Amino acid sequence: MRAPVPVRGGLRVGPGAAAPLGAHPVPGGIRFAVSAPRADAVHLLLSVEGVEWEIPFPQAYRTGAVFTMTVHGVDPAQAQYGYRLLRDGEQEGEIVTVDPYARRLAGADRWGERPRYRSALPSAASEEFAWGEDRRPGIAPQDLVVYEAHVRGFTRHPSAGVHAPGTYAALQEKIPYLRELGINCVELLPVFEFDETDNTFRSPDTGAPLLNYWGYNPVSFFAPKAGYAAAPADAARELKQLVQALHRAGIEVLLDVVFNHTGEGGPAGPALGFRSLDEDAFYLRAADGSYLNLTATGNTVNGGHPRTGSLILDSLRYWAHEFHVDGFRFDMAPILARGREGALQDRPYLLEAIAEDPVLADCKLIAEATDATGADLVGAFPAFGRWMEWNGRFRDTVRRFLTGRPGTTADLAKRLTGSPDLYPDRGPAASVNYVTCHDGFTLADWASYGQPHNEANGEGGTDGIPDNDSWNCGAEGPSADPLVRQLRRRQARNAFLLLLLSQGVPMFPAGDEFGRTQRGNNNAYCQDTAWNWVDWGLREREEELFSFVRRCLAFRRAHPLLRRAWFPADQTPAGWEHPPVSWHGRRPGEPDWSAHSLLLCALLYERTPQGEADAVYLAANSHDHPMTVQPPPAPAGTRWHVFADSAADGVGAQPPGEETPLEPAGSVSVADHAVVVLTALPTGRNDR
Repeated sequence: MRAPVPVRGGLRVGPGAAAPLGAHPVPGGIRFAVSAPRADAVHLLLSVEGVEWEIPFPQAYRTGAVFTMTVHGVDPAQAQYGYRLLRDGEQEGEIVTVDPYARRLAGADRWGERPRYRSALPSAASEEFAWGEDRRPGIAPQDLVVYEAHVRGFTRHPSAGVHAPGTYAALQEKIPYLRELGINCVELLPVFEFDETDNTFRSPDTGAPLLNYWGYNPVSFFAPKAGYAAAPADAARELKQLVQALHRAGIEVLLDVVFNHTGEGGPAGPALGFRSLDEDAFYLRAADGSYLNLTATGNTVNGGHPRTGSLILDSLRYWAHEFHVDGFRFDMAPILARGREGALQDRPYLLEAIAEDPVLADCKLIAEATDATGADLVGAFPAFGRWMEWNGRFRDTVRRFLTGRPGTTADLAKRLTGSPDLYPDRGPAASVNYVTCHDGFTLADWASYGQPHNEANGEGGTDGIPDNDSWNCGAEGPSADPLVRQLRRRQARNAFLLLLLSQGVPMFPAGDEFGRTQRGNNNAYCQDTAWNWVDWGLREREEELFSFVRRCLAFRRAHPLLRRAWFPADQTPAGWEHPPVSWHGRRPGEPDWSAHSLLLCALLYERTPQGEADAVYLAANSHDHPMTVQPPPAPAGTRWHVFADSAADGVGAQPPGEETPLEPAGSVSVADHAVVVLTALPTGRNDR
């Protein structure tokens, strides 16, 4: 063991270790390790409470391209650091202010202020966090209900009634609400550190800079967003407390992660760390050295390079182990399926490595299976037995059916049954179903606007998804017309019924359950404004919609046949009165699959191991006139009861177990643009 070498200011330098990379506290100091293949020398730029040192990494401590040493006599809690790279005695590239393995970034504590990044170490309170008996809830994928939430936007509105609005701590205060609604999985929009001030557009009304509110521009894969913390220097501890509290409530936590590009942008963007340290490994580049821009952000992460793949795997392991998160949703995941030349691969190394990694064995892995190049791997994403997918086909089909587009009924039948055409070998739980998400219209806006209204984004209204398969129900934007408002309310209920009664994993964004609006903006990535935050006053003003959604979620929990793990066999099992899935029309057994038909009737049936029958009948009518349908006979010893009618007055759905018996005639009148759901209950139950 080499003895530490004194340097000025009472510090001493000793050998380090080539792994793990980053800065890690050791007794009496900090161990540093940085991979710098382009440099032949590296200097540590160390700052402690205003005192600065520049300390060369001794060549004797170097292992391959990893420069490492231990600095004794420095308090990890007070240290900030960066690196200067040298080649042939001259500085190589920009100063590295962001160590790619830094687990905290200082200089970005206040939301909305331009950051001055310095790498730092997590607080001792975070490092020594007492998880106690915390365990992942371990919810089966088919039983999940995913609730997409923006940490800041979820509680920033004055109506939130929390102590530290817009923070991890404030979100924790809303856990009772999540339980009341019936949510068991929260998907957080990006929480890796990002620079919200990097947006170049300005408000056309005020001229003020617009912030990059969503956060899909990470500058670190390890450091949690400090501006989301009530105590920014302790952001990691606060986020861990949130995860721990959600687990105690039986709620899983997924992180929306961005590994397809970074906040460094194109060649003219800021060189924070990735570019200076290992540009060729971190980014996809053309033969002439230019950046491949497959993400429409200026750069594309080179996930096919072994060093970058190792960084991504280390990041995922860190969040899974240190923060106990339950899984990840991967933004523009096809980028990670590309090789070092940018082409899609049949068997991408990184996706397989993630799927097979033992540390990640219990984590949910969800791919956004499209990217900015137009690559669409929905149903064809390399799954390796693990990956689930955001099913954009479900979104498009449900929207088109509900807005009355001809030729959509047969495709809707596939989406309701878990998209067996897309996931025949993976089962329904591979399909994460959604009608709306953060990207696009809210559900209320989908039923209120025929086109996007993105003028506030400062891009002349040209940004955002151009075709939203939306319908304004007769008036563009807010309307006092009672018929328009009635139809919009009906459409929102229709969407929730089709979403929550479909096989697969349902997901919806925060606030849709009580009519949150973005004023027709379908690309609100830059709108850190009161109208884009969740307005909790809507919880009371739209009580009927909230209660409707809550009862639909309870109904889903009450009926396992809505949460099948596998596609049922085509044959009807012995002793069953109906097949597991059957299709009908105005009369039993007579579905109309013609292009002009906008009526879909389905019967889901199952017998429990105890021999009890469970049956749910759904009739969806998107014609502009009512339809009368005759459901098949209810199973023996049961009678059809009405759970939901989206056209009914009041809440429109009954609490499960309190459904209203169907009239003896047995036929069902389904209003125009409406959905009716029946359930079979024992004869005599709830009869009046």
